[in-house]
Amino acid sequence: MATTKKRTVKKVPAKKRRPDWARWEDDDLLDLRFRDLGIGIEGSWLEKVIGDLEADLERRGIGFRPHFWLSREWFSPEGIPGVAIPFYLAHPRLQRLERSQMFEVEGGSREECLKLLRHETGHAIQHAYQLQRLRSWQRVFGPSSRRYPKYYRPNPASRRYVQHLRLYYGQSHPVEDFAETFAVWLQSRTSWRKRYAGWAALEKLEFVNQLMETIGPKKAPVRTRRKVEPLSGLTMTLREHYAQKKELYLRSYPDIYDRDLKELFSDDPRHARYELASTFLRRNRTGIRHLISRWTGEYEFTLEQVLDDMIGRCRELRLRAVGGERKLLIEFAVLLTVKTMSFHYTRRTWFAL
Repeated sequence: MATTKKRTVKKVPAKKRRPDWARWEDDDLLDLRFRDLGIGIEGSWLEKVIGDLEADLERRGIGFRPHFWLSREWFSPEGIPGVAIPFYLAHPRLQRLERSQMFEVEGGSREECLKLLRHETGHAIQHAYQLQRLRSWQRVFGPSSRRYPKYYRPNPASRRYVQHLRLYYGQSHPVEDFAETFAVWLQSRTSWRKRYAGWAALEKLEFVNQLMETIGPKKAPVRTRRKVEPLSGLTMTLREHYAQKKELYLRSYPDIYDRDLKELFSDDPRHARYELASTFLRRNRTGIRHLISRWTGEYEFTLEQVLDDMIGRCRELRLRAVGGERKLLIEFAVLLTVKTMSFHYTRRTWFAL
């Protein structure tokens, strides 16, 4: 009797179902708990960026690979050779929510995400090999036991530090100095040697280069794959999260801008027919905020707080926008930049990445 060969049908993975909350309005989405989001790195665009990072490590001869998970923010916990990635990067709908709440999406582009991953991987490697215990590491970067400051006052002209993440972040603490130096080193050797020629920071880069050649092929002493604050264990709602996050940025401002605003805008009754300065600024606020953020590297949410205060004062003072719009925009942008940077370099809160 003839036998019939059984046909094998290859199963095609079902298309990943769009989560119900992806269609919700912001106000409903904010009441969702982190643990109920049901998202992960797998299947998201983050997989490709992590692949690019691992290619960097391979190219530089580093055998160590950090592990990654989703949490509330960017961080690498002390003693754990891994990296937490903010939840919002795992889904476009959550990125839109982040932008609506904070006016920007930190790490939202491939380039910025890779920069942040390189920085956090520097922390993870430090934890994996306990580099902060080396006397040579301490001589170059300082003691890791130094208390993290609530505020730091960076020197933009300093050549003792590499410039990688915005706000001169490497100047905030020795471990951030190392992570920033590592992130720059991980890129092309030719580019950083040329970029930092004549800088004191070049000595740090050469130290990291020598250190990585020594430990690169070695197995890391610390190999735990523990995850800190993974989404699956967080019962906090997104609304509670953003309330806490905004509290870090919020500042109260008195009427210290009044004299400058009166010089720029008019309170003369003869100009009552002109557009209110508050209306003028609200109409142009997004463009002003974006422009200054590009100029200074300042967080857009912080700029928004200063801008809100200035708009409020313009409204209370009944100031009018008199003159050419382009000229007023340029002059106000300069004013807002000066006031924000003055605040930044005297009372800027330090935010962990």
